[in-house]
Amino acid sequence: MKNIRIILSYAKDYKGYAFLNIFNNIFSVVFSLVSLAMIIPFMNLLFDKDTTKYSLQPFQFSAKVFINNSYYYLSEIIKQNGKLEALIIICFAVIILFFLKNYFRYMAMYYLAPIRNGVIKDLRNKIYNKVLELPLSYFSEERKGDLIARMTSDVQEIEWSIMSTLEVVFREPFTLMVFMITLIVMSPQLTLFVLILLPVTGLIIGRIGKSLKRNSAKGMAINGQLLSIIEETLSGLRIIKAFTAELFSKTRFSKVNDDYTKLMIRIYRKRDLSAPLSEFMAAVVLVVVMYFGGQLVLNSKLDASIFIFYIATFSQIIPPAKSFASAYYNIQKGMASSDRINMVLNADNAIVDAKNAASINEFKDKIEFRNVSFSYKTDNGSEPVLKNINLTINKGKTIALVGASGSGKSTMADMLPRFYDVNDGGVFIDDTNIKNIKLNSLRRLMGNVTQESILFNDSVFNNIAFGMENVKEDEVINAAKIANAHGFIMEMENGYQTNIGDRGLKLSGGQRQRLSIARAILKNPPILILDEATSALDTESERLVQDALIKLMENRTSLVIAHRLSTIQHADEIIVLQRGEIVERGTHQQLIQLERVYKKLYDMQSFI
Repeated sequence: MKNIRIILSYAKDYKGYAFLNIFNNIFSVVFSLVSLAMIIPFMNLLFDKDTTKYSLQPFQFSAKVFINNSYYYLSEIIKQNGKLEALIIICFAVIILFFLKNYFRYMAMYYLAPIRNGVIKDLRNKIYNKVLELPLSYFSEERKGDLIARMTSDVQEIEWSIMSTLEVVFREPFTLMVFMITLIVMSPQLTLFVLILLPVTGLIIGRIGKSLKRNSAKGMAINGQLLSIIEETLSGLRIIKAFTAELFSKTRFSKVNDDYTKLMIRIYRKRDLSAPLSEFMAAVVLVVVMYFGGQLVLNSKLDASIFIFYIATFSQIIPPAKSFASAYYNIQKGMASSDRINMVLNADNAIVDAKNAASINEFKDKIEFRNVSFSYKTDNGSEPVLKNINLTINKGKTIALVGASGSGKSTMADMLPRFYDVNDGGVFIDDTNIKNIKLNSLRRLMGNVTQESILFNDSVFNNIAFGMENVKEDEVINAAKIANAHGFIMEMENGYQTNIGDRGLKLSGGQRQRLSIARAILKNPPILILDEATSALDTESERLVQDALIKLMENRTSLVIAHRLSTIQHADEIIVLQRGEIVERGTHQQLIQLERVYKKLYDMQSFI
């Protein structure tokens, strides 16, 4: 139940609504009980019981006092108005009491709605914010579809399984308590049987509930696999069709879907067992009460009208007990989703601001990699990617990183904005370790243009101005002109307000890349990280993008990763990496004259 307490802890911001819910529930239960108590005078009136011998007694929480006074008032009404008038008054009293009972019940649910939906809203926000905070290394180990499932299906499951039962959790325990006290006051002997038999019912229901939680956890995991397959299919539809892999994809999806369906059938069958099982067990208890209560009435040890009231009151325990049992099943099912969500919320985030981290607003002198080593954590241990890297990048200089795939180029670039933290050594900006700089402050100094253009399903304007506030249209247009993007933007249907589709798929690769460059230009950062920004483009697009990049790099400090060596010949220094180590460094001409690793790479590309 720890996870439920965590979820309900979000309700502390809605304490006012919770108080109003409890307040109205109390009155609903009280009027429900009083309306049932009208059975006693009604039965006595119908069976013509003599009520003239009763006198008014001071109020006490006692069944005898309540019955005595009800008889007294009934006798007064009969004396003054006759039995028919008394019957009419009793009927009107029942109507008013039931109206008040249901009015307060509705008001309780009315004030519960903001709690239920507000807690889920806060939970969604918390998960989304956590996803934004987690380091990139976390997502390399998780399925994207499974994360989407946790943020959508699992949250939805909590809404239906846990939050929808809040009315039961808040109301029914109080209802059961009040009604049980009433039963004890009326007949301790009969209530003893109830107290013995009801826990047995709860034990049986609890055993099935634990099994339901286990199956629900498996169901949520398989649902995550389903969403992963769907996400991968939508992303790779072109490849699936190109390799005629439709049958393979259908078979894979169908198998997981069948497994999910079979498991959900078992889950729903167990969950649906709760209501009939609890009702049957309650009926067994009711029959026992009727038998022993009937004996007391036949032996004149209990008044018949009181016994009828007792049975009516006990019958009102069955619906909340049944609701409570169903709620228990639903909560067990929702607990599986809660566990999966908490795995995200409790995930470690090693890349955070240091306690005394400072903000910096400008880049003054140099960037330094001092004895930097880094390893990715894998199931087989640590795999070294960078080994004892030492590099100084002076302000205004362009440094290029080259090498074979897997040599550590992108990893080295990821150290600078702290997408990953070094294992040994340190990265310094103006002699300040970047771990001692606030993350937002650090990343504001940098602009990124990657091989894959990261664009959003929004307008051209909003994609260029992404992450920035109060941006003027002429500033966006100027950035687009520098990036050689203004021309094709103006040819679009709505210009800068044209929606570019999911991931910018309405645009060509060169157009998407120029929008990414325009975004970096608008940000106007002093430090640029260009990760193979032209490697996926055709010759004409590459020329336009390369021209935009040259404009972008003017008067900026740039760290450039490139496979096409022809694009980085102008670099102030070229760093050649091999298996995580710097094996060569110098200008293009100097490295050509060395006739070693760089020369071989260059000759291979020249030959191609």
